[in-house]
Amino acid sequence: MNCEVCHLKELEVEHFEIREVLRCILHTIVFHRALGLVRPKDIDLELFEITYVQCGDVEVEKKIDEKIEQFISWVEKHPNKKSQICLSFYEVKNKQQSWFTNKIERLYWEQWYVNLNVIQLPKAHSSKSHHSKVVVDPGESTSEERSIRRAALEASLRDVLFQIIKFVNEKKDHVPPISEGVVYFPYEITLPSSSDSAFGMDMIKRMLQTGHPTMLS
Repeated sequence: MNCEVCHLKELEVEHFEIREVLRCILHTIVFHRALGLVRPKDIDLELFEITYVQCGDVEVEKKIDEKIEQFISWVEKHPNKKSQICLSFYEVKNKQQSWFTNKIERLYWEQWYVNLNVIQLPKAHSSKSHHSKVVVDPGESTSEERSIRRAALEASLRDVLFQIIKFVNEKKDHVPPISEGVVYFPYEITLPSSSDSAFGMDMIKRMLQTGHPTMLS
């Protein structure tokens, strides 16, 4: 099976921006790969002048939010590191049953790599004099620097959304036949592990198993 891969443009984000940025990207991908009847829901981002669409499915929202929270926990343990999240769509095939096990094979047909560089901006310093004491909130950077960086991130996030739409519109031949009554293709979201190299090695192992992205579980 042919597996199409899309590496999305890297985004430079601060910790407090992770949740909104990932919700926007992951929900946009899932929405554009939805098959059946969905109830589209427009979502306005609070940090950016951007509106995206969710499928309006509670289970999808729950699954994505759980993965985002897990990713945020990982970031807190690995500060100032570039990271990658993989959203994979797959088909499920039953392997030949043996005496001891009945294995399910996942045939991956599309993978999206979301690339984030989580940064910490330099903090403003407090200043003191003999006649006065001026304390700048250490949690705030200069407003000018923050506004410039925020505008750049908003533009980059728009680029990523257009990249998703372009990919979906151009890459269609690899999409599996639609089964009756199915609303969503099965998908999984893979996060970095505690080991820096384990995530990449896991992806490589999948590729080597059968010559195309498959995994036994």
